[in-house]
This record gives sequence, C-alpha cells and structure tokens, in this order.
Amino acid sequence: MKMNKLTVIIPNYNGLKFMDMCMSALREQSFSDYSLLIVDNGSTDGSVEYIKELSMKGLMSASEPDIKIPVDYILLKNNTGFSGAVNAGISACDSEYIILLNNDTKPYKDYIKELVDFMDSHKSEKCFAASPKMSQLYHPELLDDAGDGYNLLGWGFQRGVGQNVNTQKFCKEKRIFSACAGASIYNREMLEKIKFNTSLNFELLEAYKDSEHTISCFEYFDDQHFAYLEDIDVSYRANRAGFSIYYCPTSEILHVGSGTSGSKYNDFKVKLAARNNIFLIWKNMPFLQLILNLPFIAVGTFIKYLFFIKNGFKKAYADGFKEGLANIRNCKKKPAKLSELPKLIYIEYLLIRDSFDYASDFLMRKLHKD
Repeated sequence: MKMNKLTVIIPNYNGLKFMDMCMSALREQSFSDYSLLIVDNGSTDGSVEYIKELSMKGLMSASEPDIKIPVDYILLKNNTGFSGAVNAGISACDSEYIILLNNDTKPYKDYIKELVDFMDSHKSEKCFAASPKMSQLYHPELLDDAGDGYNLLGWGFQRGVGQNVNTQKFCKEKRIFSACAGASIYNREMLEKIKFNTSLNFELLEAYKDSEHTISCFEYFDDQHFAYLEDIDVSYRANRAGFSIYYCPTSEILHVGSGTSGSKYNDFKVKLAARNNIFLIWKNMPFLQLILNLPFIAVGTFIKYLFFIKNGFKKAYADGFKEGLANIRNCKKKPAKLSELPKLIYIEYLLIRDSFDYASDFLMRKLHKD
C-alpha cells in the first residue's frame, strides 16, 4: 500500500447497504492524501465482491480528478468484532494518522481535512485522538455524538446526543475523555505506545488466516471486548499515558447509528456492554481509585439494572455483568506506578466533570422531549 499521511480504516460486517453512501462521501473529500483500507469480518451479504471490485477501480477524487485514492482490503474468515477488525487494519498500515470510520456514516466535504489539520496543530499537546461532530443522518439537525464521556457511575455516554447541532457548547473545541471510534482520527505512533504486548487468542489467529495472506496482527484495541466500549478502553489507556484527546467541532459527519447491530438496544448489545464495562473498570482503575469510586459504580450499576428491567433486557444485562465478573482474571490489567499519580488525579477530575456533563445533557434531552 502507498505510504500516505493518513489511512482510513473501515471495518465491515454485512454492511453492503451502507457502502455506496459512505464511498460517495469519501470521493467528495477536500483532502486526498489518504488511502482506504476496508477490513471485512466474514460478510455474507455481497460485501466481499463489492470491496474487491472497488479495490480494482480505486476511489476517484471528485475534488482532484487526477487523483485516485488507493483502496486495499483484508478479508477475515469470520466475525472478529470491531476490535479484531481494526487491529488487523492498524497492523497493516504505517501512515502518520489513522481514521477509524464506521460504514454507516456520511462525512461532510471537509471532514478529513479538519481532523488532519487539528492533529497537526495539536502535536505539542500530545494529541492521541480527535473526535468529530457527529449528527444523526435522518435528523441532521440533532447531534449523535460530540465525543464520548465516562462518569463516576461507570457509564460511557455520547456527549450532546439528541441536542441541536448548533448548541453553543458543542461548537467549541474541548478536551474530552474519549474519542468515538466510529469516526475519529488517531496518532499511529501513540497507538504503538499503548498497545498490548500479549498473544492473540486462537480464534482470532484462525480468523486472520484468509485465502490470500496471513495477517501479522498487534492488539491496539482489546480483543476481549469484541465490540462496545473498546474505544473508551483505549482512550483510558491513552489518558493514563499522559496523552490528550479532543473534540473537534469543525469536522462534521452524519451517522446512522447501530448500523451493524440493528437497534439501540438488543440482547447482544446489552450483554456485551455490561460485560465490557466490568473489564474496562477493572483493567484501567488502580486499586485505590477503584475503592474510591466503588460506591458510585455500585449506584450506577443498580440504576442500569432497573433501566434494563423496565425495558425488557433484565436477563441480558445480568448475564453480561456475571460474565464480566467471571472473566476479570483474564483481563490485561495495567499495574499502577507512583509516577502516574498526576495523570490518575486528572482522570479522576475527568470522571467528576463528566458526571456533571452527563446530568446536564440528560436534563437538556428531557426538556427537549417535553
């Protein structure tokens, strides 16, 4: 693959119905110094044939007709989840920056340019990632995500979801807890510094053996997560490393949401999110921080349990919670060092700040509905 400043990686699992929309928007980008890598997770809906044909033709840039965006692909034998797919993609490229892009998105013309310019201008701040302004495809006047937060209750959340895109607080750059991996840009060198130095499990190794080549893969996103909260997990590790993560409101994109899972809540999604939150907390919080936050996490868990009882997902949530507890011994827990204390204090500040931000967003959504 040609060395570009940026590689856009699209994980795909039976997402053929979204491909034309996403590819058309990428053709219109004002920034063209990038290559496209699509990682297919064993799709059976015709995606593989579509991807191969696209790779042969390349992606013609509408802004610069003489430029053809190179398109490469990786075909996995079965579904490795979001984490497995993006790990394969990141391992296969060596560009300065990486954008992880969901297939159910429609980027605005300057989406890529604004993210790249933002990263270039924030190098002195050790910027690990930047998250764009994501709006709802079918209701573009409403926000879908203005970067991700994580609060004392142990809840990951989409900042600004459901609020007007022109709300003043979401038109300003801000340092955030986590970038949304559905459309964010990452610094490749910093990803290398926080990746796991562990062996991949047998199922992933088998999936990475496709008919055309065997993939040498590293673990940047935790493969134990499979999907959901893996972006908050990698951001937690980045925060502990002293890197910064920002919300970049000048980069804009439309998002269908739950394009692969099919709905906001379902048994599969609820179970994995409950399980992965146990992993997230156990891996990333040192013992003293965990003890400090445990009362809030307990309250948050109880509230979520009541919520899912009300919405018919009691068993899925309980099963995921129990599975998480049963498997924490297999988590890749990062030991704490005394030198990390200032960073851990800052993370605690972010957890507290995001608790107030979540409450504010919740009240605004309630007022909007009323």
